[in-house]
Amino acid sequence: MTQPAVSAHPLDNPARESLLGAHAHLAERRGSVLRYPVDVSPFISLPPEPGPADWADIAALAGPGGLVPLSGVISPPPPGWEVVANIPGVQLTGESIMGAPDGEAVRLGPADVPEMLDLVQRTKPGPFLPRTIELGVYLGIRRGGALVAMAGERLHPPGWTEISAVCTDAAHRGRGLATRLVLAVAAGIRARGETPFLHASAGNVHAIRLYESLGFRLRRTTQFQSVMVPIGG
Repeated sequence: MTQPAVSAHPLDNPARESLLGAHAHLAERRGSVLRYPVDVSPFISLPPEPGPADWADIAALAGPGGLVPLSGVISPPPPGWEVVANIPGVQLTGESIMGAPDGEAVRLGPADVPEMLDLVQRTKPGPFLPRTIELGVYLGIRRGGALVAMAGERLHPPGWTEISAVCTDAAHRGRGLATRLVLAVAAGIRARGETPFLHASAGNVHAIRLYESLGFRLRRTTQFQSVMVPIGG
């Protein structure tokens, strides 16, 4: 089988690079289209310059009426496909960030997933599913035994690791927990000789300011786009 083409830079299409590399054991493939299992991550990755066969493969993977969050280089969908969401975003990189371990941060495991899902449901940091924890290390801080803040690793292109699912319970915000967890996750990434990066909605000004205050810098703007597979035809 011909190996699907990779991007010019690992962060141009980080989901694809992850599925071809560190997360290859999770990859589901049809032709040149790659995706994560639906209970791990919603991302589906097209190859560069996708053709009609690639869109047909996406349709077969997602099914009629299926919602498809596209990752990496976004190409206009064929006629009949509906663009459901197209949200401006930013990609930030942390070449200067060394991170800092946190003695209160604990590594979260499968037994913690119900609490993690509950925290995500209340705070809305972005997609987090029952098996997302398999993508990397997730750290949390507890108060009175309850999980009140977490952050972890998601996409893992060569030489880089994405920090994701950064969230804090509303009752515990303003106390620096997100900052501590981002730096703790970054310390683990750096210990592997890799560089942290992350994504944020361009409208999430508060989060972007926090990340920039820690040393993250804008690499590029991007789009978080979701399309719907045609129901008929």
